[in-house]
Amino acid sequence: MCSGRLRKVDAHGKNIEGPYRVFFYSFDRHEPKHVHIQREKFTCKFWLEPIALSKNGGFSPRELTIIRRLVEENTGRIMEAWHEHCGEDR
Repeated sequence: MCSGRLRKVDAHGKNIEGPYRVFFYSFDRHEPKHVHIQREKFTCKFWLEPIALSKNGGFSPRELTIIRRLVEENTGRIMEAWHEHCGEDR
């Protein structure tokens, strides 16, 4: 079952910047690797291979650029969490 949420602290004890919740849904693990990002009522979804915006639910273009950078900087951790929670396939 794929139900994961990344911790806000990485392996080096540094906080991921921003007020974002980074997570996966168990019901969409059949899709290519991706991550959901949420802040308050706004959400977005980024594909991970290659990194690309899939859906935007209210973020400004400026904030999407910030979020994309955070996804790029944390791709290793995100992929590790994906494999841990969703399995190796997809």
